[in-house]
Amino acid sequence: MSHELLKTYPVVIELPVAWGEMDALRHVNNIVYFRYFESARMAYFTRLRIWNYMNETGIGPILASTGCKFKLPLVYPDTVSVGTRISEIEADRFVMKYVVVSHQHAKVAAEGEGLVVSYDYRALRKAPLPDEIKTRIEALEKSVESGTPDGG
Repeated sequence: MSHELLKTYPVVIELPVAWGEMDALRHVNNIVYFRYFESARMAYFTRLRIWNYMNETGIGPILASTGCKFKLPLVYPDTVSVGTRISEIEADRFVMKYVVVSHQHAKVAAEGEGLVVSYDYRALRKAPLPDEIKTRIEALEKSVESGTPDGG
């Protein structure tokens, strides 16, 4: 879905709203939005080729915290576009922003963010964010500015 609400997100994925994601209150359960965020986060990491880097070095991402603001209840049937971008980079962490857009309503259904820390899975401790990964993030984020998003 090419949509104005997603134009600042370099990675966008589309997901169907499944019948089984709804709860007794007849809308998508709150926990499902975190799965949407996770799927978008993994798509972003795949674009960064972070898994190859992690296999070589042992250094990769770990989610430290996450949150969501619910804007519009989703119901089946619908499809959502989930965009993700990185808004802040620090020495050992970065902040990911997410947006979930309902195709049925053409509106934002939820906004969220996650704090991702660079982690050394071999030493089992926090690690500096590698320069190579910072460079890849910056290139992916600039793809939006240049009008050539790397979308999902």
